[in-house]
Amino acid sequence: MLSEKIYTLRRRMGFSQEQLAERIGVSRQAISKWESGQSTPDLDKLLALSQCFGVTMDELTGDRPVPGAAGAKAPAPVDEQPRTAFRVGVGLCLAGVGLLVVLGLLLLLAPAAAERVSGSSAVTLDGTGLLFLLAAAAMAAGIFLILRRK
Repeated sequence: MLSEKIYTLRRRMGFSQEQLAERIGVSRQAISKWESGQSTPDLDKLLALSQCFGVTMDELTGDRPVPGAAGAKAPAPVDEQPRTAFRVGVGLCLAGVGLLVVLGLLLLLAPAAAERVSGSSAVTLDGTGLLFLLAAAAMAAGIFLILRRK
């Protein structure tokens, strides 16, 4: 039955109803109605579902059970880019915070070393200022990548 196949494939892919709805351009309530058998998707939505799940239209709408439904390993989610961007964003934020902490400790514990860093810079902005700017840029880029995910 189509409703059971949509439910099985959605769960196998690891999607919530809301995530699946976003991927194919419908509301979460539409997914819920399809899975409960209260309504059926239009042809264009069936095509989007088959592409999202990586199955043919025949497999999605036919009478046969979904291939590998009994204990088969779930395929990887279709789009890993948001997860990767989120991880990179968190990494950049942590790198920026770490750099700020190291720089702060350097300024407090070894002012002479901080002076050497400032003196080694060929730019009119002193070396410590460049490090602060670099840390802030890393954190800003990280926050952008984290928030872009939504």
